[in-house]
Amino acid sequence: MLQKIFSVALILLSINTVAQPPMRKAPIESINRKWLNLPYANQSTSQQLDIYLPDTGKGPFPVIISIHGGGFMFGDKQDGQLLPMLTGLKHGYAVVSINYRLSREAIFPAQINDVKAAIRFLKANAANYQLNKEKIALWGGSAGGHLAALAGTTFSKKALEDSTQGNALENSAVQAVVDWFGPIHFGTMDDQFATSGKGNPNHNNASSPESKLLGIPVSQAASLVAKANAANYIDAQTPPFFIQHGKNDPMVPTEQSLYLYEQLLPVLGKDKVTLSLLDNAGHGGRAFEAAANIQLVLQFLNTHLHTP
Repeated sequence: MLQKIFSVALILLSINTVAQPPMRKAPIESINRKWLNLPYANQSTSQQLDIYLPDTGKGPFPVIISIHGGGFMFGDKQDGQLLPMLTGLKHGYAVVSINYRLSREAIFPAQINDVKAAIRFLKANAANYQLNKEKIALWGGSAGGHLAALAGTTFSKKALEDSTQGNALENSAVQAVVDWFGPIHFGTMDDQFATSGKGNPNHNNASSPESKLLGIPVSQAASLVAKANAANYIDAQTPPFFIQHGKNDPMVPTEQSLYLYEQLLPVLGKDKVTLSLLDNAGHGGRAFEAAANIQLVLQFLNTHLHTP
């Protein structure tokens, strides 16, 4: 499923269109306990989230926040990208899926502001929805992986926090991050693809997803590229990271995840940082969705959120 979604994304991005592709929706109808389309801020109708609880248990439940991908230009909190995260319901996790303003509506840092606002909303309202505000993990793929990584390393950085979105007394700290093939350092992507030959070195173009996000071509936006780079904020308070990337990814260079891992490792140590490169895998696909791989992610979350 993820491979189909991101394959459509690749085709659309290659022809420089921002039209949203048809995507299969996640099967949420069978989930008994849920709240849909809750506004977490009031600047845009895009600022909504869904909350799903396990069928049994009183909580408070540890939380997986799902952040969808789509080149920062499309995607939805209820599309098929949510499927792997919903597995957490069977393992005692609440799952929260968020939308955020896309680049055709607002440019950076609106997207990371929205993610942080959603986290603060959940903490402020945790008791109402049986959530454990001290046990929150972010899990995203592609653009969602970028936002998960950036939110994970910047909870104490006021420059990326818009307190006017509400719940300013809460912070946006999380306890774990799962980054699936997210872009990290936009300015190095073209050189990496030029060297590897595994993708098109066109991310510096004005029409690239990253340039659209920043509102200016990547090649002309050194300060914004640095501000959007999760690795630039790593410190001793950064939570544990689980990073996965396909070795044959044609959209985001595998080297992006290698770079993030190499920056995290000396600060957090090997017990808190995992890098897994998947053989013969591209930008998402069956290798990521496989039950054995999802179990690896859940083991990481169980370890760092201290959940049985």
